[in-house]
Amino acid sequence: MLNGLEAVFFYLFAFVAVGSAFMVISARNPVHSVLFLILTFVNAAGLFLLTGAEFLAMILLVVYVGAVAVLFLFVVMMLDVDFAELKSGALQYAPVGALIGLILAAELIIVLGGFVVAPKLATTVAQPTPDIATRHNTAALGDILYTDYVYYFQIAGLVLLVAMIGAIVLTLRHKQGVKRQSIAAQVARGKDAIEIKKVETGKGL
Repeated sequence: MLNGLEAVFFYLFAFVAVGSAFMVISARNPVHSVLFLILTFVNAAGLFLLTGAEFLAMILLVVYVGAVAVLFLFVVMMLDVDFAELKSGALQYAPVGALIGLILAAELIIVLGGFVVAPKLATTVAQPTPDIATRHNTAALGDILYTDYVYYFQIAGLVLLVAMIGAIVLTLRHKQGVKRQSIAAQVARGKDAIEIKKVETGKGL
């Protein structure tokens, strides 16, 4: 049960996290979206600290805020990505996005309804939360991730790899009028690539 001060910080972090998460998808400027994403991560780290999971909070700050979000910001600022062109075909995927949104909303309603109907359901989980006094949550988290959920952990890494490849494919576009080096074209050139001319002494070409 949260005391008064913890409740104040919980609602503060939660309110700012939800507000900044909404701004991530509603901001017109992609740089502003990345900055709001960093703010969301920071507030989520604060929520982890309130629950006693300081390892997850530090990982969220170091890995996501310090690396992933900053990488997103650099990619958005350094690459000349035409976001209007990328969003031009978004309407054709609107039905699929709406279907996925309805599924996620139904899952959230089921979860919240389960807490209302059976509030003691959380105490019947197969793997209880480890006692922090006897065992550190970092060791317990590692045991759970690499034993019970090792396959899901690997699948999550594969999903991130596919997302990274997709982002590279979307942003790596060859523009007309810009000269680029083509290794295959250079290797495939034959003897006609060069022309040898004999220059007489004292005369130019």
